[in-house]
Amino acid sequence: MTDALTTTRRPEPTPGIPAPNRSLAARGRPARRRIISVLKHTGLIIICLLMLYPLLWMIASSLRPNSDIFTSSGLFIDTFDFDHYPTGWDALAYPFSTYLLNSFLVVLGSVIGNLISCSMAAYAFARLRFRFRGLAFVAMLIAIMLPIHVLIIPQYVFYAQLGWINTYLPLILPKFLATDAFFIFLMVQFIRGIPRELDEAARIDGAGHARIYGQIMLPLMVPALATAAIFTFIWTWNDFFTQLIFVTKPDLYTVPVALRSFIDAQTTSDFGAMFAMSVVSLIPVFLVFLFGQRFLLRGIATTGGK
Repeated sequence: MTDALTTTRRPEPTPGIPAPNRSLAARGRPARRRIISVLKHTGLIIICLLMLYPLLWMIASSLRPNSDIFTSSGLFIDTFDFDHYPTGWDALAYPFSTYLLNSFLVVLGSVIGNLISCSMAAYAFARLRFRFRGLAFVAMLIAIMLPIHVLIIPQYVFYAQLGWINTYLPLILPKFLATDAFFIFLMVQFIRGIPRELDEAARIDGAGHARIYGQIMLPLMVPALATAAIFTFIWTWNDFFTQLIFVTKPDLYTVPVALRSFIDAQTTSDFGAMFAMSVVSLIPVFLVFLFGQRFLLRGIATTGGK
């Protein structure tokens, strides 16, 4: 037994004699990995700069005189002109703060509506057993594929008959009816990753579906709810088409529709003021993403996971 162990034991290196060298291929692997990593990061930085260039150019153009905006495609500014910001703030029929408040009102209603209705619908699809559940879920997924341009005409006719044109009801009320199928699907996948033992333990304690949904599911769904809230804020804040269709009064304009008012085909367009107010309108989106990105990453990473 002892002889067998001694024969399989690797001999220790003798002092003064160098250990066997690794092969050239093994020594070259770390260097190749570093080169590949540097090339990947360099490519990502270049792509990032290309994607950020339009934004940086818009910020630079908001600080240039109107005569220099379209004569230079670079980011360097020869002459700073800060007058575009106060000019753009009061350039339209109402101060730009009016349009910001209008957008905040629409966004707030949309976020609250999506969080309530989509989470309830997701809980029903993920935990309840009812007839035609699979068919309803498939119909919901098909609704994701329908473009808004297909639905906008019947929606406009329906809302016009109700007298809701030039109000915010067509923009907010559908959010309380779980019309955003993407968020329902997102939350369904998240709820399916929550162990059913929690539901069974709550039922043993006498809890019904309403209590399970309110006291167990909602606290656990914070990452998914935060993801839905951030996406709803960004999409609603930047929405131009539907807000242009349903809102035509200047005092009800939201930010995207108000920015379009800076361009006039019959008179001179003030592009400098429009770029300045575009920069102002990006600040809320930037702040929401800045403070909510950790919830956004958690929600995307844990969706469908256990």
